[in-house]
Amino acid sequence: MQILSKSLPKHVAIIMDGNGRWASGRGLPRVEGHREGSNAIKRLLDTSLEIGLKVISLYAFSTENWKRPPSEIHSIYSLLEEFIDKELDDIHRKGVKIIHSGSRDKIPKNSLKKVDLAIEQTQKNKSIIVNFCLNYGSHAEIVHSVNEVLKERSNKEKPLDTKIKEKDIENHLYTYHLPDVDLLIRTGGEKRLSNFLLWQSAYAELYFTDVLWPDFDKDSLHTALDWFKSRVRKFGDVKQK
Repeated sequence: MQILSKSLPKHVAIIMDGNGRWASGRGLPRVEGHREGSNAIKRLLDTSLEIGLKVISLYAFSTENWKRPPSEIHSIYSLLEEFIDKELDDIHRKGVKIIHSGSRDKIPKNSLKKVDLAIEQTQKNKSIIVNFCLNYGSHAEIVHSVNEVLKERSNKEKPLDTKIKEKDIENHLYTYHLPDVDLLIRTGGEKRLSNFLLWQSAYAELYFTDVLWPDFDKDSLHTALDWFKSRVRKFGDVKQK
């Protein structure tokens, strides 16, 4: 199946939902669902490179996920470290650039060290950008951005009562250097955004699928992209853009 590059979204964001249910449905511990979810990420990267996608954001761990049992949180970050250890060389060879969106606070030191290594090693790669949204929440991101604007104005001795513009906030988002989201995919059957890239997804096409994340494969991505291609995008205008 071939998808023309002109019909591809510039930025695809994915809420990778369903790992726990995938495991529970097979009588397995939840950690096995997260492990299989890591394999789904590997498949996604290969398919995205094959298709020619340029930017993908993955909701890897939200600010709300800290409410989960400590044992599950530990397993998730251990799997992240394992993924980087096993896949980084291959990812680098394929030209994948890894970046991180989210707060660095609370992330386990060793996990953060691995993430920083992946970012540093792949920083010059140009085939595709993969944005791991780790310890990420959109509300927290917007608050962070506004505070950065105020701090910048204070340091430059600019009037603090000057109106903050949209561009000011955009320039201080974690994703300031990325295009807005064109297509947001959520797996697992739920139909909500769960505090994920709310600002960046203002005009995103929202695609919800019942496929659980560990089962999301090449055909699943092609189906989502075909659906996106069929959408009429007007961005508030009367004419298609």
